Amino acid sequence: MIGRQVILTNRAFTLEELYEFMNTHWDVNEAGKFIIGRPTKASIEQYILLPATRRFMTIVYPRAAGGLFSKENKVILTTVDTPAGAFEGIAQAIPTGNIFIGVAQMKNLSSSEKERKGPAEDILLRYTEYMKKLLDEAGYLK
Repeated sequence: MIGRQVILTNRAFTLEELYEFMNTHWDVNEAGKFIIGRPTKASIEQYILLPATRRFMTIVYPRAAGGLFSKENKVILTTVDTPAGAFEGIAQAIPTGNIFIGVAQMKNLSSSEKERKGPAEDILLRYTEYMKKLLDEAGYLK
């Protein structure tokens, strides 16, 4: 499973600058609409949110060079749960005390993983290639 893509850039972006860049260059007819927000209420920060599947979305966010974890400027795209997907995952983790319900929960969890590793990941890769193309055309790709 890939789940996370990193695009190195030759400049730092703030989230607002990246959002404005996408507003200017992103073709919503080709690649869909996006918003700034939190994937779930428990999310620590805001991201640019793109639709993927019913259970998963793609988030986009910049990281500037500097500090322990970010040695280069980058734009990161990753797959995360939608609020409905997060709720479903939490509900599946609740012990029921009934073996038959547990088996049904495992089946749903398995199909959720297939969705994450299949269609959601395919969409992530498409978004990543499109974002690379836009950044390259604007002269921001490293």
